[in-house]
Order: sequence, then structure tokens, then C-alpha cells
Amino acid sequence: MKNMNASNAMKLTLCAGVLTMASLVSQGHAQSADALIDKLVEKGILTVNEASDLRDQADKDFKTAFQAKTGMPDWVTGYKFSGDLRGRFEQYSSDNNLLIDQVRYRYRVRVGLTVNMMDNLEAGLRLTSADAKGIGSQSSAGNPFSGNSTLQDNFTKKGIYIDAAYGKWTPIGEGSWLLAATVGKMDNPFQFTPMVFDPNLTPEGGALTGGYTINDKHSLAFAGGAFMMDAEGAFGLPPGSGGASSTHAPFMYGGQILWNAKWNDKWSSTVGIGALAIVNPEELTTANVPAIHQGNTRTLQTIYYLSSPYYPAGSSTITALVYNYTPLIADASVTYTADSFPFYTGAFPINFAGEFMNNPGAPKDNNAFWVGVTFGKSGTKKTWDLRYRYEYLEADAWYDQMVDDDNGAFYATSAYSSYTGSAGWYAGTNVKGHLVKLNYSFTDSLTFSVTCFLNDLIIPPTQNTSGYVVNLNSSAIHFMADMMWKF
Repeated sequence: MKNMNASNAMKLTLCAGVLTMASLVSQGHAQSADALIDKLVEKGILTVNEASDLRDQADKDFKTAFQAKTGMPDWVTGYKFSGDLRGRFEQYSSDNNLLIDQVRYRYRVRVGLTVNMMDNLEAGLRLTSADAKGIGSQSSAGNPFSGNSTLQDNFTKKGIYIDAAYGKWTPIGEGSWLLAATVGKMDNPFQFTPMVFDPNLTPEGGALTGGYTINDKHSLAFAGGAFMMDAEGAFGLPPGSGGASSTHAPFMYGGQILWNAKWNDKWSSTVGIGALAIVNPEELTTANVPAIHQGNTRTLQTIYYLSSPYYPAGSSTITALVYNYTPLIADASVTYTADSFPFYTGAFPINFAGEFMNNPGAPKDNNAFWVGVTFGKSGTKKTWDLRYRYEYLEADAWYDQMVDDDNGAFYATSAYSSYTGSAGWYAGTNVKGHLVKLNYSFTDSLTFSVTCFLNDLIIPPTQNTSGYVVNLNSSAIHFMADMMWKF
């Protein structure tokens, strides 16, 4: 009897210690408590049933203590902090001496919080660094394509912006079906590649995402959304004066469906189709929204306000889109997974993929495609991947302000087709060329990357009318070396 009491006393003491630790440690309590409980079971001090009861009690006591300490409501079931920090060396160069080689040192930091609630509800917030890329009265707005901040201007303080702020409800999350609705500023719900959307773009509006599991080898995934691109009259201009009006505000909507198949342990594939459309594209003038990229066919436009020509701050012209943008998009990929590969940890995937896009809203220069291959997959310790892609993105295949901002070429003059643009290196459409990228993960949290774009313009600019001949060579190299810490 004495030994029995001693045993129970020891268990109670251990239980109290585990619960105390769980109540004091906010994020890591589950892992550390579970490890200690597993060790007690292994030593024969606790039975499996006692361990299970102890885990349940630890979770309940932790939640009670955490709620008391933070004021967290009863309906909040969990939270997660995440983020990353990236340092970058970046260089632009060309065989054309008119493009002066440029070197930049940059960083990006992102910090996010996800809160899970009862009834399958979720809310998220993510902040990012970024340089300002707005226009006029919105000149302090952040770059929609990048969170990079350039090291410059005598150690000036850098900006922090909202990268994502959303609410999500998953009414169907069990069984074969999945359905979720998201509103706010969110990660892109579509799985199109950077030829269609820059990977850092976080659209603003509403989306429905979901899927259906057919069997253990085949499944479908789908996404649909509508996103605002601009709102009221730009810079306080009234409707009809050239600013987007509340009844003609430009927005984008679209849908996509994917068929994922795992044929056996070696082979898998994905096939997808989708469509996008921009409503009221005539309101996307350079007076209303930032024009960071080039390529689309545009026309000069004069906007009058109070009987006088109006121009956005820092500009003497306004240009507007000529065509509609309603592209149809198809993509496919096939992956073979080898058992092993030299200098690689674990099974080794080899992926062949491609994407095609056609915009019936423009009469010409309205197609785009890319094909490529990826060897390996980085992200965990001692893994890597090597990627090659060739892309051909015609001028009016898609709205040039949506595509990858790292994929560009050199405009030697400002005269381009029917669009008066700006000379210099610009991303956007009207670009063709090669991408080579290598990623190596030293640890699960630290990855080194080297990226190189070698591009030309599909339609080069024309000679200026200033009387002298300009070298129109548009070839350009965009090189980046990154070090990324995930946390």
C-alpha cells in the first residue's frame, strides 16, 4: 500500500510539473510536454491511458491559463506565427551600352499571424517590408509585386506595409469535399505561374476555393474569385473626369480547375484550365493606378478637370489601355520521382511543365507560353532544385501589371509601337527568354538561391525622331543571389 501511494504521488508530481510547464510556455508547450509524457510511458512510470488523460488535461489547462493571461476569447482554438527574412544581391546588365549596369543590395522581411477559431473560421494578417511604388496622392503606397527594400539614402528607415489581411470560413472540410470562402487581401487563390501573376501579388476581394477527392489517386481542385483593381475617382477626381467612378470601377474575376493524378509511386501529373477577365480596363490609366511594368498597347489620353488638362504628379502624360484582357489559360505538368540521386537527400522528383495563354480581347500579339524542367525540390535540409524555363510572352497576351516583375528586358528608347513608354529596363509583357534558377537548402530554415533571367523584347522599340541613330539591342541579364531564413 505504501508503494502504491508513493507511485501515485510521483505521478501526481510529474503531472503537476507537466501542466505547469504547459501553462508557462506559449508556443512550444505541446511538443515539450508530449516528449516528456512519451518518455514517462517508455520508462513504465505512466500507462498509455494515463498518458492520454494527462495530454488532454495539459491541453485544457494550457488553454485556460493562456486565455487568462492574454484575454483570448473562448472561441479561439489556436494561433500560429510565421515569417521569413531574405537578403539579396541584384544586378542588371546588357550588351547594349545604353543600359548602365546596376547593382542593388536589398532585404525583405515578412511576419504573419494566423488565428484559428471554432466553426472552421480563420483570420490572418501579414506585414512586409517594401519600397513605395504609388502615384500622386498615393505615392507612399507599397510595391504590389515586391517586399524588397533597397539599402540606400544614408540609412533611412524603411517602410512596413500590410501584405495580407483576410477572413476565411471553411463550411465543408471533411470527407471528399472541401470548400472555403475568403475575403480581404489574400494570397493568390489561383495556381497560375509567374507568367500570369507575380508570386508576391496579394489580390483584394473575395474568393472561393475547394476540391473533390475522387479516390486515392485522383482529385480535383478549383478556385474562383473577384478582385477590385481600383475604386473611386483617382486623386479625388469626380466620376467622368478620368478617375475611376464607383459605377465603372475596374475589377478582375476568373476561375481555374485542376486535375491532380498520382498514377503510381513514380509518376504523377497535373492538368489545369482557367480563364480571367478585367472589367472596365479603360479605367486603368496611368492617372489611376501605378504603371510599373510595360508592354501593353496603350494610347495617349488627355483628362480635363475644371476645364484644365490634368496629369498625375511626376508625369506630363496619361496613357490608357487599348484592348480588353480576357485570357484563356491551360497548363500541364508531369513528375517522375526517382528513388535517389547523387548529392540529394531522399526521393528525387523530376518535373516537366508548361503553360499556354491566349487573349481573344486583342487582335494580335495575344499569345504566350512557357516550357520548362525542374530537377529536385528544395525546402528541407540538404535538398536542392535546378530549374530551366523558356518563356514567350507577347505584348497583349495579358495585362502587363500582373506578371512577374523580375522577368524583363531593355527598352533603348521610349518609342514602342503605338505606346509611348519609357526607356530603361522594364518587366512586363512583350518579353521572351530564358530562366535558370538553383536553390539549395542548408537546413530546413535556411535556403540559398541563384536566379538568372536572359531576355529580349519580342517587338523592339523604334528609333527616336531626334535625328541620331540609337542601338536598339534589347537583350538584358537580370541576376539575383538570395539567402532566405524562414521562421
